[in-house]
Amino acid sequence: MIKLRLKRYGKKREASYRIVAAQSTTRRDGRPLEELGFYNPRTDEVKLKEEAIIKRLKEGAQPTETVLRLLKKANILEQARA
Repeated sequence: MIKLRLKRYGKKREASYRIVAAQSTTRRDGRPLEELGFYNPRTDEVKLKEEAIIKRLKEGAQPTETVLRLLKKANILEQARA
């Protein structure tokens, strides 16, 4: 199963995350299938590749809770359902 989840990078206590599509059995920081965006929780900066995310959701990818919240905030889930 493909999951949309966060991949951590950055220094200790200064984490940033990339939103990636990855197999559910791979490690958190393992090699992803595709990078779909960026999230910085310290500044609440979010950049998303909307077309690629919608494509993955239509193929059946399941977002984690945190990614789901970010997608709802950006109104991407509504576009994927249409």
